[in-house]
Amino acid sequence: MKEYGRDSSLGLDNASASDATPRKVLVEFSSPNLASEFTPAHFRSTILGAHIANLHEGMGWDVVRLNYLGDWGKELGLLAVGWGRFGREEAFEKNPMGHLLEVYEKISELFRPEKEASKKARDEGQDTATIESQGIYAERDAFFKRMEDGEPEAIELWKRFRDASIEYYAGAYARLNIKFDEFSGESQVSPESIEKVESTLKDKGIYEESGGSWIVDFSKHGPKSLGVSVLRGRTGSTSYLLRDIAAVLDRDKKYSFDKMTYVVTADQDAHFNKVIQAVRYMGRDDLADKLEHINFAKAQGPSPELGKVHLLGDILDQAVSAVQDILDVEQGKPVWVENTEAAASTLGVTALIAQDALYKRATGYSFNTKNLGLFTGDTGPSLQASYAHLSAKINASSLGETALADIDFTYLQEDPWTEVIRLMAQYPDITLTAYKTHEPSMVLAYLFRLTEELANCLEEDDDGDDNGEAETAQELTGTEQSEAESPEAILAQVVLYKIARQVLDNGMAILGITPVDT
Repeated sequence: MKEYGRDSSLGLDNASASDATPRKVLVEFSSPNLASEFTPAHFRSTILGAHIANLHEGMGWDVVRLNYLGDWGKELGLLAVGWGRFGREEAFEKNPMGHLLEVYEKISELFRPEKEASKKARDEGQDTATIESQGIYAERDAFFKRMEDGEPEAIELWKRFRDASIEYYAGAYARLNIKFDEFSGESQVSPESIEKVESTLKDKGIYEESGGSWIVDFSKHGPKSLGVSVLRGRTGSTSYLLRDIAAVLDRDKKYSFDKMTYVVTADQDAHFNKVIQAVRYMGRDDLADKLEHINFAKAQGPSPELGKVHLLGDILDQAVSAVQDILDVEQGKPVWVENTEAAASTLGVTALIAQDALYKRATGYSFNTKNLGLFTGDTGPSLQASYAHLSAKINASSLGETALADIDFTYLQEDPWTEVIRLMAQYPDITLTAYKTHEPSMVLAYLFRLTEELANCLEEDDDGDDNGEAETAQELTGTEQSEAESPEAILAQVVLYKIARQVLDNGMAILGITPVDT
């Protein structure tokens, strides 16, 4: 039953062959920037990307989970300039990520007037070279150039920032039941691949010099809507786009992947279209055809009244706190919760995952940690409550190791049992469609439907205790039973509960949700 809803043949290179091997898919998701906050867009990429990776794994693919960190570029140069002004070793040792973010915000504030002046000049058709050759602009660009030239002191400082960030995020992702196979990043793109991109595009007449920069004019070569992009700036530094194109070559060489999926906000549609088109310009249609951008609408928030929420750990802490506040109130604590602290942690994470997975990719939503502790409606805690209630009924039974062949399922030929059976039969179709459409929200919607139908079998006790554990065989059916009801009927119902719980387990595993210990 653990394999129910999975189809490993879909990931095989040739399902009909006896020696078929799994195809390899690279799923790039989350990808925060080292020098700035963890935004709701990063969070949604994290949740959605993890679900898409899990769906592929369930369908037999060899999945490599990549976190492509924004760990290179001029923003890291700006952070280094800020470190020179505001960095404090003691604060960094105590809270590395928090202090780096504080430093970045301070230097960004100082830098803002220069950025605005440059933008104004550019909008008015003026040359921005003079503005960008002095002040913080010049310091930023100079430090990044030192990084690209491999200057030891610059690389040492950058490495400290990167190592601290990876350590922080690895711990935060673990709280979400997410583990990456590789923390890559812009910094890891090989010079050889960058040179290969530039030389190939030059040879094909695609790469041209313009005002000291090297550009690709997509409007000349098609499609026109992609405009003009700088691949190497006038200072000689590489652009984000150039590094992304070169990263494709690196990954092809390292993994020989069959598909690479970028799970990134729809705001980046144009960027990934440029990456794919540039690969085609290089004469690598075979490689471009393997690239896929799975986009999504941005989440909004969090609400200002919640205070500052800058990092992934802050988001998780606020979710856990919202649940803890409810569990700390005696009348709000479900009876199935034993270890309040551990339960709050699991329920908080479940609430965050469910909040995102409620919505299809194209639908935005208000990212808010304020109401995550609700145990009613379509929420993570309500799903956990339904699972706990079902487990309590099963644990109260005396089913033991009874063989399925000994169960008389003719006792389940009427509602509400038939509706639960019908729904469970749909589960493989749900997971297959979610896999094909990249819509894991379908899995969560299905789980809520299943728990709703199960609730018809597990009606609340007459005393109104909606969290009580089953104590009698009569309660196991969720309906008033006559004294004449046979033990065989009750046994069949309990078996159905066990099968339903396994289906819930399978669906929750796709979503990265761990049941609360009860």
